[in-house]
Amino acid sequence: MGVLTQHLSHMRLNDPEAFSRALRERDPGPQLGSPGGDERIMMIACDHPARGAVSAGGRDNAMINREDLLNRCITALQRPHVNGFLGTADMIEDLAVLGALEGKIVFGSMNRGGLHGAHFEMDDRFTGYDVEGIVDHHLDGGKMLMRIDYDDPASVDTLESCARAVDSLARAHRVAMIEPFISRRENGRVINDLTDQAVQKSMAIASGLGSSSRYSWLKLPAVHHIADVAESSTLPILILGGAGNDDLASRQLWARALQQPQVKGLVIGRSLLYPPNDDIISAVDSTVGLFQ
Repeated sequence: MGVLTQHLSHMRLNDPEAFSRALRERDPGPQLGSPGGDERIMMIACDHPARGAVSAGGRDNAMINREDLLNRCITALQRPHVNGFLGTADMIEDLAVLGALEGKIVFGSMNRGGLHGAHFEMDDRFTGYDVEGIVDHHLDGGKMLMRIDYDDPASVDTLESCARAVDSLARAHRVAMIEPFISRRENGRVINDLTDQAVQKSMAIASGLGSSSRYSWLKLPAVHHIADVAESSTLPILILGGAGNDDLASRQLWARALQQPQVKGLVIGRSLLYPPNDDIISAVDSTVGLFQ
């Protein structure tokens, strides 16, 4: 067992409330939704393992080793101008106790029940954070994945659950980060449609969720015609990283997206935590440089 995991396991056994204390007492990040709070967001995402999606960097089980995963997240979070983290409760608690979330924007991942590769993958239930947990642990908001397969009746349950979460987060004055896709199955595998038209349709559906969209944001892929796509909603947009291994092509798309006024930042996970050359520092720093 590694040094970090040994320390954290000992604390979970002997002082479990230390994790709640670390979250309550940590220095918060920039305040979202406040006048003048227009700081660009560079967020590291790590909620994939809770959905059984553990492949990265060309390796099937890359994210299984928790010691390695925590060290990668800490390395990324320590880089200048990285000001946010998105994860499930286990990752957020571990990183908070280790002091890695001081001064960061933190989002809790909410629906992880649509396990990667499962026949019930589109029935994406809220098995992660609920709104009460986000508020109690002083998080800035909740992120929800909203995949819509027109041929799968389970999609409407996900839609309804996301709408309820949007309402509950708005009442708590917390941001709802919605990651929408129009999806389909090919040979049993869920494929997200990344055409401009499909992304625009998913944005329209996500923007209309709930009884108020005042705290709703969108988390979108960096499509080629992002300027046209971004005009499909007035909601703030964050750009996701995906699991692609083409480092140069990804950065070109991110840079183009960041030129759009609706795009407020990036939420990147495996592309930075498991870059092609495994140089996390260079990968993060070159991505941060896209904001300039």
